[in-house]
Amino acid sequence: MSNGCLNTEHRNISVMWKTVSEDCNLACDYCYYSTCGGKPGRKINRIESPILEKFIREYMEKSHGAATFAWQGGEPLLAGLDFFEEVVTLQAKHAPKHTMISNTLQTNGTLINDKWATFFKTYNFLIGVSLDGPKEIHDARRVDSLGQGSFDRVMRGIEHLRAHQVDFNILTVVHKGNVGKAAEMMRFFEAEGFNYVQFLPCMDFRSQQINHPGVYDITPEEYGNFLCEAFDYWYKEGEPRSSIRFFDEMLNIYVNREAGLCIHRATCPQTIILEQNGDAFPCDFFIHPDWKVGNVATHSIDEILDHPLFDKFLKMKPTLPEPCTTCDWKKLCHGGCPRNRKWGTDLATSEVDYFCESYKQIYSYADERMKKLGDTTRGRLFEQNVERYYKGKWPERNDPCPCGSGRKYKQCCNDLGLTPKPRSLTVR
Repeated sequence: MSNGCLNTEHRNISVMWKTVSEDCNLACDYCYYSTCGGKPGRKINRIESPILEKFIREYMEKSHGAATFAWQGGEPLLAGLDFFEEVVTLQAKHAPKHTMISNTLQTNGTLINDKWATFFKTYNFLIGVSLDGPKEIHDARRVDSLGQGSFDRVMRGIEHLRAHQVDFNILTVVHKGNVGKAAEMMRFFEAEGFNYVQFLPCMDFRSQQINHPGVYDITPEEYGNFLCEAFDYWYKEGEPRSSIRFFDEMLNIYVNREAGLCIHRATCPQTIILEQNGDAFPCDFFIHPDWKVGNVATHSIDEILDHPLFDKFLKMKPTLPEPCTTCDWKKLCHGGCPRNRKWGTDLATSEVDYFCESYKQIYSYADERMKKLGDTTRGRLFEQNVERYYKGKWPERNDPCPCGSGRKYKQCCNDLGLTPKPRSLTVR
């Protein structure tokens, strides 16, 4: 696809903004982005108002009914409540009528208080809280500039979220300190009522140094064992205990849907990653001058998406190494993450994802149970939707499948052998 030929008008575009650049009040030793050591300067490097409004105005013009914003850092709450009040004001000002606006924010949780929680609830922010497990595990690596653990502060922040009924999930980095403790971690999450959890395998690298190979904190075998142990706890005889993102993404495939998380999709999503100063990049893991695709202060969204480097980046994920092309599990990971592959200088060839063996291990280990769970889930969705949306009418072979997969019935739930339930007669 040549430069200038992309149809940007109907893209499903999302945006992630590094709200305060690298400023953060914690000094986690494995952080792939912040380098301030938990000591942000007196003046926080937050997004300037003219840049913020210009982008929001242009983005809303392309929203087509839905606009998605993700706010990260550093620690984005360092930008201050007044900054985010400006954000929601500008979103409302420039959004076309009936636009669905979603805001997600990833935070270390230590700065959340009653005022923040009230704001998040008022404007329906979805909050991701970074928490690596029980106190002794979390405090070993998620520390401030004085080396003090942050667990108690994070838990206080979570209590504020709960008090205001703010939706939140947990992001857990899997590292040497917890990779052998999957069942313990899962019990902790369950005891605390953390029903939505995402795992991120630890890798020591800087996204600002993309040409430098990462140093992995855990081995593929360790991560594979972790996932298998966590799966056993999660599965619960076909009635999962909670939402674990990795297993949810697997289940999506077994119910004939597309995965939502980029690592498991056939192509990388069209996401604009923005630095605090407006510099734009195609991926959170590729924030490097070699991958800069513009600056929203001076370039339009069309110009950014039409940049040759954006197209070059999007071609990386589908450029699979030979072992992936014939792999039995290709439909589940599509080669994993480009950041975890070693690439040739021309980006035409790469090795497999570092965690390839981890994925193969969990996919084969869970396959039979996932097939069973997938069939059960499809059957439930099918029957519920037949009653709810089709008034009990059974689909024809070429009709859209009522389970919601987007496939034709003959290519989807027809293989489950479901039969129409007899309709009760009402005597008048």
